[in-house]
Amino acid sequence: MRKPLPAVDPLLRLQASITARDDRLLGWLYDHGVLTTDQIAAALFPSLDFAQRRLRRLTVLRAVDRFRPNRAYGGSYPYHYVLDQLGYDHVHAQRGLGRPRRDQARRRKQSLTSRPDLPHLLGGNQVFIDLAAHAHARAHPDSRLVRWQPASAFHEPGVLYRAGGNPQMMVHGSTGLPRPDGAGVWTEQDRSVPFFLEYDTGRERLDILTEKIAKYERLYAMSTWAWPVLFHLPSARREANLHHRLAAVPGLETAIATTTAELRTATGASPADQVWQLAGRSTGRHRLIDLPYTDTDHDDAFPTHTTPSQDGRTV
Repeated sequence: MRKPLPAVDPLLRLQASITARDDRLLGWLYDHGVLTTDQIAAALFPSLDFAQRRLRRLTVLRAVDRFRPNRAYGGSYPYHYVLDQLGYDHVHAQRGLGRPRRDQARRRKQSLTSRPDLPHLLGGNQVFIDLAAHAHARAHPDSRLVRWQPASAFHEPGVLYRAGGNPQMMVHGSTGLPRPDGAGVWTEQDRSVPFFLEYDTGRERLDILTEKIAKYERLYAMSTWAWPVLFHLPSARREANLHHRLAAVPGLETAIATTTAELRTATGASPADQVWQLAGRSTGRHRLIDLPYTDTDHDDAFPTHTTPSQDGRTV
């Protein structure tokens, strides 16, 4: 009687079929929580159909899972993808981390599906996805989104401290430092620019935005951080109102650049394009790569992170 063949380890089966593109996708989902089918297709695949076929395969392999929120007025949104448990196992193995909790995927998916600010998370992710899609296009072979860090990379006390800064920065709560919605480094040819992102849905008072800018000013004064801060706003009216407020701020040191969803939708422009208006300057709009910055330490002093928490954020 022939002996039954030993069962194949599901993680080994997954790893045997993973591509470099899959690795990048799983890493993004680990770091940033959730992405839609359209976002994944735009940034990583040559077509939506190709992306859908691959995502179905990764779902069967239990690398990813998906959910589809209902719209308030009927119908449903596109599929939203998150990591499944084997996806966590794979990313942990790739990054040399310990084994994740057995219920990691279930707990994080549950948190993301009930998260009230899910549209804000997806909107902030969309800015980075649009940059990745810009670099993915054949017309921009020398462009690259070198780094994409989530908001949670800046949640831990002291994470913004680096040599040359004020030691008080090690105590996060006492200094009122910013907590950006993300950060990245964008490169074109032999030039690069690091940036913080503030994604605004228009639901907060303008006072909240100016308070955020005051925190970046504090960061600038207390440290060697000098990155442009990008405010992605919903409308031209809100942008004009914010610039009016900033015009009254004496001696603004931080490079604040704004763009709007209205402008980008009307022109079909990427965040890499000439869409950024600098506060305090009337010289038109600028490309992302042309925004001014004086921080030369962005390649070796960027905050890092390791493990996602149960609420969908990474710590």
